Amino acid sequence: MRVPSSVEDAVRLQVELAGSVVRSAPPGFAPRTAAGLDVAYATDSPLVAAAVVTVSIATGQVLESATAVAEADFPYVPGLFAFRELPALLDAFARLAVTPDVLVADGHGLAHPRRFGLACHLGIETGLPAIGVAKTPMGEFAAPGRTRGARAPLVDGGDEVGAALRTQQDVKPVFVSIGHLVDLDTACAQVLALTPKFRLPESTRQADQLSRRTLRDQILR
Repeated sequence: MRVPSSVEDAVRLQVELAGSVVRSAPPGFAPRTAAGLDVAYATDSPLVAAAVVTVSIATGQVLESATAVAEADFPYVPGLFAFRELPALLDAFARLAVTPDVLVADGHGLAHPRRFGLACHLGIETGLPAIGVAKTPMGEFAAPGRTRGARAPLVDGGDEVGAALRTQQDVKPVFVSIGHLVDLDTACAQVLALTPKFRLPESTRQADQLSRRTLRDQILR
């Protein structure tokens, strides 16, 4: 991972790397496993705990997990959160014994001011298909239909950068965007496969819980 020397350098790096994002899935793409990635932040220190949890897409069963704890040394700047989270996330990812088929980031991909959010950065760094699934929108959208699977375009600056996707009946949508090596239709289909019961993908739910437990245990040491 290239470490930027300043906020301006980080912005330049995002602009440069955005051109490397592949917005289509590999031929025959049929993932069986998905890894959710999430980071928990300490409230009174730069400590962060990253978790990566691989689940079976068919069953939601947890297959493997890994964690890493670090101190975030990049400033808290909107649009540049990836530079605070990536070092720990990549450290945790490297500890997996089996490479997952697709990554599911708790954040945006193309739905980003420079079209290079966390999911894009993760995909480029790992070379794996990656999807961004965020809880809040980056852009404008009309409310999708009330039924599970309904979606509406997420638009920023006149560009369709993702989709507002209803994963459960009458529940708030999530915001899906391309990270790398995937198209939007495929990304939405994979998110629906990972949300049979809850609003968020099971991979994300498991990674969120693990990152929080890891941070709590680290603080209590």
